[in-house]
Amino acid sequence: MSSRIATSVTSLLGIDLPIVQAGMSWASSDSALPLAVSRAGGLGVVAAGPMRIGDLTRTLDEMADGTDAPWAVNLPLYRAGAEEIMDLLAERRPPVLIASQGGPRRYLRRFQGIGTTCLHVVATPEHASKAVDAGVDGLVVVGAEAGGHPPPAMVTTQVLLRAVRKTVPDIPLIASGGVADGYGLAAALALGAGAAQFGTRFLASAESAVHPAYKRAVVAAGVDHTRTVGRGLGMIRAISNDFTARMTELEESGSDLQLRRKIFQDSTLRDAAVHGDICKGKVEAGQSAGLVDDVLPAAEIVARIVQEYADAVARLQAPSVDT
Repeated sequence: MSSRIATSVTSLLGIDLPIVQAGMSWASSDSALPLAVSRAGGLGVVAAGPMRIGDLTRTLDEMADGTDAPWAVNLPLYRAGAEEIMDLLAERRPPVLIASQGGPRRYLRRFQGIGTTCLHVVATPEHASKAVDAGVDGLVVVGAEAGGHPPPAMVTTQVLLRAVRKTVPDIPLIASGGVADGYGLAAALALGAGAAQFGTRFLASAESAVHPAYKRAVVAAGVDHTRTVGRGLGMIRAISNDFTARMTELEESGSDLQLRRKIFQDSTLRDAAVHGDICKGKVEAGQSAGLVDDVLPAAEIVARIVQEYADAVARLQAPSVDT
């Protein structure tokens, strides 16, 4: 990749472009998508959340053998067997660790001690401040537009990013939620981030490991075709389908929590991502699905984002301001 966009995050991570592929369960729970993104100049991220030790071991070896460029592993700290996963990661020494759903003091000293750059996912200025005080190297700031698990307070990325930047003015930030193209990247950098994280855009990539029906659902979705359901149960944002309709009906009618929990747990992301059940499965995706119109190779997605970013910056430089 000949293009370079220098920011605080590219400097921290040693990458050419401020483009981070989100760690997405099943979609990037192998090496294909992360390798493609890292080779294209961004940061590819392996999603360790649903992976068994043997599968993760093989994938880590494929990442190390497949590129000299930096790459990352995303680890939800709440997952079963997280300590065993951390033991494996400490052996394999990934260039970057992105941790979520837990406190950073649990892993920081161990991984920074072996040279791994540690990023922590936050959704409030308060959590950002605590993570910075703990010593993280950078933050991923997730707003309400994001797919998967958006923040319970549902503050938009634009507002949340500015609030976090004001709270922790010096730490490198990665904006996540609602960004699907180079125009969104330009906006994220203007708001104080040093990179943007792209999840839904890379769901609809050739290398994404989700079922083709899942990819078609992302491409077909409009900006208003996702719903948040499961508040109090591990809320998710997903593309509207029979599952989200049923959950919405139960939530709006004030149905019993146990019934809602059963319906919520009976549907899984695996149903949609692996088996292609886009009617009853959890088709997790962000609002930016409405900006995704095609399935492309990851390297082509990266190149398009770079061109769109250049176009956005050129447009910003054109107007004059009268003072």
